[in-house]
Amino acid sequence: MQSILWVLGSLAIGYIIILLLMYLMQSSLVYHPQGEVLATPSTAGLDYEEVTFQTNDDIKLHGWHVPVDSAHLTVLYFHGNAGNISGRLETIQLLHELGLNVFIFDYRGYGKSEGSPSEQGTYRDAEAAWNYLRADKNIIDSSIVIMGRSLGGSVAAWLAAQKSPAASVIESTFTSAADLGADLYPWLPVRWIMNFEYNTLEHIKQINSPLFMAHSRDDQIVPFHHGQQLFEAANAPKTFVELRGSHGSGFWETGAKYRNELRQFLENHTRYEER
Repeated sequence: MQSILWVLGSLAIGYIIILLLMYLMQSSLVYHPQGEVLATPSTAGLDYEEVTFQTNDDIKLHGWHVPVDSAHLTVLYFHGNAGNISGRLETIQLLHELGLNVFIFDYRGYGKSEGSPSEQGTYRDAEAAWNYLRADKNIIDSSIVIMGRSLGGSVAAWLAAQKSPAASVIESTFTSAADLGADLYPWLPVRWIMNFEYNTLEHIKQINSPLFMAHSRDDQIVPFHHGQQLFEAANAPKTFVELRGSHGSGFWETGAKYRNELRQFLENHTRYEER
């Protein structure tokens, strides 16, 4: 009996230690920034402009503006939680081939952007990026498409709920940080210890612009049911495309189907004109 109690006690202590570590290390589990920018759009043969802009709490952010001659739409792109903008060249190239200007930037603490990442910080960064396009590039709301993937989809949903863009594109995104944590760590009381909200489900209910969503059944990071639940809660008009492939590359692995569906969505709901 003493041996059993000792084993149970040891397991309980180990479990508590794991809980404590998970609580203290939440930020490092959510954000995986990379400082070094390993490539630029010129690597893919694209002309671009280096951009720096300020947030309302005086953090300097870095990004790229990749133009297309006479394009009517500009995509404001929010990337996922790992790496930096230099890992998104395939997305930039795809959007460029569709005849869309692209403005992509790094959140605070990522790439060449100053500061350290936080949930409220990513929202401030999103607001600053929108304001940059409006004030510095003189782009009107109805010419901006807000687009995000994975964590960036949650940030994009937050911004789209506050603004009136031409359209919103949310891909491979979770319903909330707590919901995703509970899926990934079912043996932990994630909802009790989670400090992050990223409540995409609540944000998406407030989006009134045309919405394009995409998610893969093969997604090994964000289960497919998150995308389904978000789409069910979203307002019309809305389009859902089922991808194939992994979390980070489903849009690419799906190939022509993804491009054609996105193009058709933009043609139906915006001032899009293919180049």
